[in-house]
Amino acid sequence: MPSTTLNHQDNAIVDDKKTEAETVESVIQAAPNQGIWVFGYGSLIWKPPIHYESKVVGYIKNYVRRFWQHSEDHRGTPEKPGRVVTLIPYDEWKTMEDVHGHDDVTWGVGFKIPSDDVEATRAYLDHREKNGYTVHTVDIFSADNDKEPAVKNALVYIATTDNVAYVGPASMEHISQQIFETYGPSGWNAEYLLNLAQALREICPDARDDHLFELERRVKALVEKSSSSTTTTT
Repeated sequence: MPSTTLNHQDNAIVDDKKTEAETVESVIQAAPNQGIWVFGYGSLIWKPPIHYESKVVGYIKNYVRRFWQHSEDHRGTPEKPGRVVTLIPYDEWKTMEDVHGHDDVTWGVGFKIPSDDVEATRAYLDHREKNGYTVHTVDIFSADNDKEPAVKNALVYIATTDNVAYVGPASMEHISQQIFETYGPSGWNAEYLLNLAQALREICPDARDDHLFELERRVKALVEKSSSSTTTTT
């Protein structure tokens, strides 16, 4: 049974999923007049939308970024899928077994898409995020104000835990090895991870993301080991 919440304006019980869908729809309906904001927490940080008029570095609350989503279209193939990031709702994540604690907030970048480019940008992002991702809304907070959002109702693409490409947690050894070994039409899976880690340091040097940075350390070690082995054999 879907969860419900009380709408205090009319004392009606409404479905949470319907409310989220309605929020997304209202943002899209307003787009021809005021544009939209899109929040990037993965590859969008270092490979942003084609057209945007401004951006804001910030974070979102109540989500945890994890490499728990398979990629069969960009950083892997159906025969050998890669791993990319998604957002796990905090209340859902805390019921799971995870080697890392909660990183408190999830840093990323919000991009303002002008009204004239909304349709093309959404088509571009829908294709880019087609392997299990759906559109949701989040509030973006800035470093100097954790009470009032810098941006309300930014669109964000999330691969929820019930999508077909979601694979969930695994040992860090397994995830790092999978990322190191896989390639897809968009390139090496390790490139995706390493670019994300570097981009996160650039936008927020103090950002904490133990999951991401441990995977970075492990994959770099695998790269160095591979390079050393290649040099020795040649």
